[in-house]
Amino acid sequence: MHQFATEERRVLDEVSAWVAGRLTEPGRLEPGSPVELPGLTCEGIGIDAAWSLLRDTLLPTTFPADHPRYLAFVGGAPTAASVIADAALSAAAVYGGSELEAGAVVAAERTALRWLCDAVGYPAAAHGTFVSGGTVANLSALVTARHARTEPGAAVPHVIVAGAAAHSSIRSAAAIMGCTVRTAGSPDLPLRADELRTVLADLDPATVVAVVASAGATNTGAVDDLDDIAALCAEHGTWLHVDAAYGGAAVLVPAWRSTFTGLDRADSITIDPHKWLFTPFDCGAVLYRDPTLARAAHRQHADYLEPVNDEGVDNPADYAIHLTRRARGLPVWASLMANGTEAYVRAIEQCLATADHAAKRIEDSAHLELVGERHLSVVLFRRRGWTLDRYAAWSERARRSGLALVTPTSFAGEPVLRLCFVNPLTSTDDVDLVLDSLESDAAAQ
Repeated sequence: MHQFATEERRVLDEVSAWVAGRLTEPGRLEPGSPVELPGLTCEGIGIDAAWSLLRDTLLPTTFPADHPRYLAFVGGAPTAASVIADAALSAAAVYGGSELEAGAVVAAERTALRWLCDAVGYPAAAHGTFVSGGTVANLSALVTARHARTEPGAAVPHVIVAGAAAHSSIRSAAAIMGCTVRTAGSPDLPLRADELRTVLADLDPATVVAVVASAGATNTGAVDDLDDIAALCAEHGTWLHVDAAYGGAAVLVPAWRSTFTGLDRADSITIDPHKWLFTPFDCGAVLYRDPTLARAAHRQHADYLEPVNDEGVDNPADYAIHLTRRARGLPVWASLMANGTEAYVRAIEQCLATADHAAKRIEDSAHLELVGERHLSVVLFRRRGWTLDRYAAWSERARRSGLALVTPTSFAGEPVLRLCFVNPLTSTDDVDLVLDSLESDAAAQ
């Protein structure tokens, strides 16, 4: 099974050619019909047939997240360098949990983490690790916060205070940790410090695990009032975690940096390179102002682990709820090395400019209407007169035809559409195609 035969080498060449073609034409759609997969057999069908099944049957049923009109959720558009590094990781069989096994790969990840820490304004001692995504990053940060805030012999803190717009993973983390969640503010607006103060005033500070603020709410793109919230948390002696999984990338753009004032005062931050930092799925990052607190919370101990737990050794496994891990930061590092950091600034600026174009088109439309205040690269809008059923029907037609992946959401209790721009290859022409479809008489029938 593990010996490469002539057929397998030929298929490997075919795969390499397919990947090269995919990188040349990112986001390519090959519409396919629903499929019925063959069952597993004792003998197997061979690598050639398995590859053909994957290439010709499975993959064409997807709507790739790097398609320029993948505008639902928060997609991702990985660079060629990051994809190549990601593929090399699998071929090299790198275990990324310890420096003992991953060698200089850990040093490369550390370089990428330092870049992220510098971007958010963290001090030189700050550090973190790459994880599978924002859900694991948020959970890891909250576990660290609880560990740091638990006094010997005292009751364990059990309340997480979050803005009403906090990502769904915060409630998931609370459920895993056996905590309750208290919310402050509105799900449609940035969280203000005075709204948070009212909630904290009703709580015993010793019971609070952390306050969770958002720097780019998933639904609206809103950035909470981070500076005043950080000051309030300092006043209460409360851990501040900022979920910047989507929006944190915009801190790289000079014109938007002031939006994130106070981010550097957070005790921990989540930011996802697989969203707006052009890295393959899956890659999130959790950053800590004081990484010793995370290491104390997460380092695992066992007789067989002691060879990798020497004092002074920096193991990526020590900063989150993982032991086995992929070296997810290597594609980030490879892309930064290949493209340079300034290319990231230009790419993010391009996404913001495309969002500006979409907002202007909607403002000028007789049939479309902007909803709420525009935040970062998220644009919320409605088609006048449409119900949720109409939105859903149009969305399904758009997906099946290959026009776009755009899905309904909710704002102020009403159904709306949401466009999220995180792909610099999304053009104004792409935006116009989507909006023209919504404005046309045919789409309104």
